[in-house]
Amino acid sequence: MSAPTHEGGARAAYAALARAQKSGAGVPWYMRVVNRRLGRVIASVAAQTRATPDHMTAASFVAFLAGAGLLAAVEPGVPMAVGAMLLLQLGFALDSADGQLARLRGTGSAAGEWLDHVVDSARHLLLHVAVLVGLYRFTDVPDAVLLLPLAFALVSSVRFFAQILAEQLARRDPVAGPSSVPRFGVWIQAPADTGLLNLVIVLWAWTTPFLWVYGVFALLNGLLLLATVVRRHRELTALRQGA
Repeated sequence: MSAPTHEGGARAAYAALARAQKSGAGVPWYMRVVNRRLGRVIASVAAQTRATPDHMTAASFVAFLAGAGLLAAVEPGVPMAVGAMLLLQLGFALDSADGQLARLRGTGSAAGEWLDHVVDSARHLLLHVAVLVGLYRFTDVPDAVLLLPLAFALVSSVRFFAQILAEQLARRDPVAGPSSVPRFGVWIQAPADTGLLNLVIVLWAWTTPFLWVYGVFALLNGLLLLATVVRRHRELTALRQGA
């Protein structure tokens, strides 16, 4: 069976999605202000076709792999760095579009959400693997520097899992559910904003500046991981005691 198209055209679909956005509580700035809007545009156009949310998820992963592949396979340069960044941002926007298309059509499912999370988990790991391979192949940095993307990959993957699992365990509970976010969570989580990290790839043509900025992001994400573990454990402990 073909996927239903949205009546009223892309403009009507965009307006409908604008009225049905998820809460922005604690969502990093780029993801909330820029990426969701880009995803809304893509979903509105896709709604006029037979494209499904799973198609959007697959397209997101393909765009991401193309961008990460440039880092691992092509000699660093300005055009290459800009191209890789744009592909990564396109993949991120398509990642937002899959859920919005499902919401627009009312076709959200556990299978679709699962697939989206699987792709997200792969992306959190593979970007840093691509950075590691690119540094190894095209630069003469000391071997110790190669531990940086490995550490970043570990931090990013563990924090993503910790966040997602906690939200699933307490999806409908105000103590540890999605509405439980620090007052300044949107700014605190800025270093973990995928869109901002993707922008750092523009510096890929200049190894030393890239490593400094990338290293700062890695350090801040490490601190966020510690804060996440402490906060989520405290919240889930309170949830269990209140059960």
